[in-house]
Amino acid sequence: MTAGQWGRDLAMGVRFAFTGGREGWTRAVLTAIGVGLGVALLLLTTAIPNALSVRHEREAARTDITFAVEQIPKADDTLVVADVGTEFRDADVRGRALEPEGPRAPLPPGVDEFPAEGEMVVSPALKRLLESDSGALLRERLPDRIVGTIAESGLIGSAELAFYRGAEGLAPHLDGGRISRIDRYGDPHPVSERSDPVLLLLVLVVFVVLLMPVAVFIAAAVRFGGERRDRRLAALRLVGSDSRMTRRIAAGEALAGALLGLVFGAGFFMIGRQLAGTAEVYRISVFPSYLNPSPLLALLVAVAVPAAAVLVTLFALRGVVIEPLGVVRAGRPARRRLWWRLLLPLAGLAMLYPMIGDGRDNGDFNQYLVTGGVVLLLVGVTALLPWIVETVVARLGSGPVAWQLAVRRLQMSSGTAARMVNGVAVAVAGAIALQMLFAGVDDDYTRPTGQDLSRAQMEVVLPSEVPVAPAADKLRDTEGVNAVYAYGEAYLGDRALEPDVGAMVTVGDCESLREIADLPSCRDGDVFAVHGAEWDGEVDMAKLATPGRKLYLDPSYEGGPKGMQVPWTVPQGVKAAKPRTGLLAGIDRGGFLITTKASPDALAPTLTGHAYLKLDESVTDVHERVRNTTAAIDPLADAMQWAATERTGRFDAIRTGLLVGTTCVLALIGASLLVTQLEQLRERKRLLSALVAFGTRRRTLSLSVLWQTAIPIALGLLLASVVGLTLGTVLLKMTGTPVRVDWTGVLSMTGIGAGVVLTVTLLSLPPLLRLMRPEGLRTE
Repeated sequence: MTAGQWGRDLAMGVRFAFTGGREGWTRAVLTAIGVGLGVALLLLTTAIPNALSVRHEREAARTDITFAVEQIPKADDTLVVADVGTEFRDADVRGRALEPEGPRAPLPPGVDEFPAEGEMVVSPALKRLLESDSGALLRERLPDRIVGTIAESGLIGSAELAFYRGAEGLAPHLDGGRISRIDRYGDPHPVSERSDPVLLLLVLVVFVVLLMPVAVFIAAAVRFGGERRDRRLAALRLVGSDSRMTRRIAAGEALAGALLGLVFGAGFFMIGRQLAGTAEVYRISVFPSYLNPSPLLALLVAVAVPAAAVLVTLFALRGVVIEPLGVVRAGRPARRRLWWRLLLPLAGLAMLYPMIGDGRDNGDFNQYLVTGGVVLLLVGVTALLPWIVETVVARLGSGPVAWQLAVRRLQMSSGTAARMVNGVAVAVAGAIALQMLFAGVDDDYTRPTGQDLSRAQMEVVLPSEVPVAPAADKLRDTEGVNAVYAYGEAYLGDRALEPDVGAMVTVGDCESLREIADLPSCRDGDVFAVHGAEWDGEVDMAKLATPGRKLYLDPSYEGGPKGMQVPWTVPQGVKAAKPRTGLLAGIDRGGFLITTKASPDALAPTLTGHAYLKLDESVTDVHERVRNTTAAIDPLADAMQWAATERTGRFDAIRTGLLVGTTCVLALIGASLLVTQLEQLRERKRLLSALVAFGTRRRTLSLSVLWQTAIPIALGLLLASVVGLTLGTVLLKMTGTPVRVDWTGVLSMTGIGAGVVLTVTLLSLPPLLRLMRPEGLRTE
């Protein structure tokens, strides 16, 4: 067989698809919609690496706070930047206060000119929020006049909340942390993070799991209208074509639908690309310009999809005998063989087996073996499900009329029913495996903060020049604040420069000091030395607290910022105290505890204020009220909400990426299933009309359609659970993590899959009722 003959036969099939009347056009359009949805998601997926790269580049280009110990000197090209970001209802608001020190000070990306004091430039999303009723509390915190918006080049996403405000007098507060001096934007010393094999494994498995259902749906879409197409192909045998030529013409029809699907997919992608610029999913947003697919990957999709359409069609027709007088499909087909279907998952397990026990200490996992093993296991679902559906429905017995109609239909075309739920089963199997993997390694990337949420829920850090007591009073007056424990903190040493021994100094009232140490008794004017605190390490507090000894608060260190070097003499009558069990802020405070009356005025400039707040969280927006009070006390004060644990940023990013991708895949699953269901109902229009004409109740037919969906999906979800648990167990063993099953996650993933199918079935009922009319028997 020559390539020319193949080309002519495929071209003839393409012509039949577009010139075969309404029947051919309908099938081509349905195929194109199904393929187009898959192609659009594939294109969006190929654009993700570029989107992540652009977000990273934008973030790096606007880096300003680098936590440098040594500050560059003031010049006409320097800028003082302060981190004044905040949170609003669990959303991060990136904020910077800017004080240019010369005419050549660097402008932030996306900003045309510096805002003056009392002015700010904001992101478009923040501007919309501040102008809305829901942003009223945030507007109290950011009272500056809006004089412009940040351009796209200065933002990492269309929904990002960010602002730059003008400021004066920042230079005296330089600390190399929240307040820094820079002469250009961008990280001067970028540090590449060491790759974590487990995180790389997570990324790899996430991509495979998200893309496999897409591939399954595309393969199913090119087989839309298969039964009617085969009957039309029988006419070709009457005019002299042989069986192989007929199959090639059929492949040409599928190729036409796939090519039209590429066009539809490109259109869907462009629509989705624009919609992505207005959407935010799990706090992640992008600009449309970020979503540019890699040309090589886009070309691969453009070639692979039509090729897959041809191969799938030829494979599907291998067991169909197309004769001049009809299609031999009604006879009892040969039973599906099980042995080769089992080889696929077994081969997948064999590819993953050599990496069991490697963990994160033996280098990266082999990405080819991981990809191949996971793909084969998930493809095994699509291979095993038709056999399981056929075997089970063959043994189903009698029952109500609706049940019998459904079972008989499944017995006649179990393959079609299995294809409909294959994508759902693959998605659920992959989701269960990932759920197990994420739950298993979660403890490795989550650590306790040590913050006792039963004693405080927020912490406010005050700049050194802000008096602690008046600030604490303002916080106490805030609605929803039940108690405030406020301290001034500093560090002292035995010498003014390069001290050998040092300890903490904490200044506060007796009530607050009792929260951090066990005091024998306390009156205003007392001084305590805490003995045995883990924070002090090898410090001999008995020696350090000798009355009359001169110590220095805020000493200086070589190569670091110059301290105030304030001398302090240990007074007579220092009382001994012990560290309190149950830590307020994750540390046991040692050193000296000084009541407010006993603190000399000279100590005040060295103290950094900390206030710990106990809240009535039943008060609406209590956290926002505290942040507003904090901003009113001083713009550089920082209010932080406490949490019992914190998770690694990269791990959280991967989990968020999975949630975003899962949302997109579920949307595709729902849309594709709806198209598939409508296509199947269209093929059975005449049969449904005949049943109604003979007196079958519409309720019975509706229930039969529901049963036809429920039986395969139940079997598919059962198989998906088994394969998902198996894959999850293997992945956990590869990471060296104890195997445990998150049954809540398994049930939730299974329930989501069933919910998608149920929703699609309910949406298909109105078209079903329209099809069940006697007029459907009319023919031309």
